[in-house]
Amino acid sequence: MLPFTTARLLLRPLQVDDAPGMLALDSDPAVHRYLGGIGGPPAASLADSLGIIAFIQAQYAATGIGRWAVILRATGEFMGWAGLKLVAGPVNGQRDFYDLGYRFLPRYWGQGYGYEAARAWLAYGFEELQLPRICGYADVQNAASCRILEKIGLLPGNEFVENGVVCRWYEMQRPAAH
Repeated sequence: MLPFTTARLLLRPLQVDDAPGMLALDSDPAVHRYLGGIGGPPAASLADSLGIIAFIQAQYAATGIGRWAVILRATGEFMGWAGLKLVAGPVNGQRDFYDLGYRFLPRYWGQGYGYEAARAWLAYGFEELQLPRICGYADVQNAASCRILEKIGLLPGNEFVENGVVCRWYEMQRPAAH
């Protein structure tokens, strides 16, 4: 799994050194505002963050994919994570689907970074991994996240309840080769 870049971002597998950034991200109440039961519990310690990183690294080994660190190229700062993961399910009646997700520290919100990372992962999933379909879902109240999923081209589907949270489903089939 080789890192790749966008205009402003470096996307690379998570590593142990990312634990302080993951703790800042996963312990921030603003980050958890729309996650409810769909984003896991807030992290309370560096050990929690190390456990999350180890869990994601195990996904890399098992499925070849998972959430990756998002680094601001200009400064080297940890901004959050983004990427694809294989979800066994069931979620919204779906099993064995690739979920596109992202989570950023609040100081990076509203600057197009989520869109930039999500668009890069959509392209990576279809072009590099040759996935047949990419899905995503978000709390219906999280307008910014829903807007990103739609802006990158995922089509909105039904609303469903996941762990007590009303979510909207999104998906896109791999475009036909020309």
